[in-house]
Amino acid sequence: MLLREEENCYNIIYQENLTETGSTHTGCSALWDDLNCWPHAEVGETVSRPCPNFLRVKGAVMKNCTENGWSEIFPPYELACGHGLNDSSQIPTDLVLVSHEYFFYVKIMYSAGYAVSLVSLSIALTVLCVFRKLHCTRNFIHMQLFLSFILRAIFIFIRDAALHYSQEYYHCNSHPPGCKVALFLSNYCILANYSWLLVEGHYLHSLINLSLRSQKKRLHWYILLGWGIPMLIIISWSLAKYLHQDEGCWETRDHGWIWWILRVPVIIFITGTVFQINMLFFLSIIRTLVAKLKAPDMHGNEINHHRKLAKSTFLLVSLFGLQYVLFAFFPDRVSVLTFKIWNVIELALASTQGFIVALLYCFLNGEVQYEVQRRWRRWRMKQRFHGDPRVHHGSLSNSGLPLTQVSLLTRPSTQIT
Repeated sequence: MLLREEENCYNIIYQENLTETGSTHTGCSALWDDLNCWPHAEVGETVSRPCPNFLRVKGAVMKNCTENGWSEIFPPYELACGHGLNDSSQIPTDLVLVSHEYFFYVKIMYSAGYAVSLVSLSIALTVLCVFRKLHCTRNFIHMQLFLSFILRAIFIFIRDAALHYSQEYYHCNSHPPGCKVALFLSNYCILANYSWLLVEGHYLHSLINLSLRSQKKRLHWYILLGWGIPMLIIISWSLAKYLHQDEGCWETRDHGWIWWILRVPVIIFITGTVFQINMLFFLSIIRTLVAKLKAPDMHGNEINHHRKLAKSTFLLVSLFGLQYVLFAFFPDRVSVLTFKIWNVIELALASTQGFIVALLYCFLNGEVQYEVQRRWRRWRMKQRFHGDPRVHHGSLSNSGLPLTQVSLLTRPSTQIT
């Protein structure tokens, strides 16, 4: 595999640099040119390398070692191997050759998306934690969902720091244990995202049909499903990686069945439970709401709140589920251009999921908006009373008034705080 060959080449370069420390360097150093590894050569030597294996073409390219370093490749890869960088030939997607510049801009794009998600989710989580009137089982589940997306963004940044700590697209030879742990944690958080979406859907159903006491009893089962099940899945995946493909940072996909250990549970969450069951949840909620509309003790605010919560969950499940299922079945052989476009769309959607969650469950939530506005009005009124000289100096400017009248002026201030 191309990435494995790159890793081996960097190991050769690393060992060569160790042996040359303190000695006089002559000739041309080993070099990785994104397709082939060129070994150390002396001045005047011509080195020949075969076409990369993934091109499935017999041919060879050469370089001369000169006093000024390596010469240009001759003949060019396009002529010797019959493939250009922008042709439509079918190439394995995990072996596809793309420029460093492309990955540089893609990395900036999805890093910005995760940064926006991280900031918005942190604000949403803080709001739900600070305002006590928002403390309930429903919002506790929202907070767990927020936290899973926050951890996902954090570990994505850590993973990138381990995998791309230099200017190279792929470079983790110096810290393989660290980048394996980062990949383990980032994949765990992705699983937790979808498991907590399942919890959201199940709780939405129980919100209508169960009492408050019954909902609280199920909280520990929600925690087990949301955080425990993904941990069992990711441990199984890690054991399979360690036993059958313990290479690099575990990001390679030579053994496709190992990656399906992660994909199958998520697809089950989405297609078998999250998507289909939440559709049933949604229909059940609508049916129950219609029935309760006729009940005299059913308040309009409660009906509207349940309806909005159902719509938000249904939208999230549809959006995230459709995205994951489409990209999980991404074909193994596509053109370079198709891969580039598909990769940008996938990373753009994945990096902004956290922002969408925060938007639907917090920033557009009428209950949250009302509580924030109420607290803002209280703070403004408090500032107004503190800055009013008639309140602070009422006993001096109205010395003829009884004390009870001064206390009446200051009483609203104590009620507000």
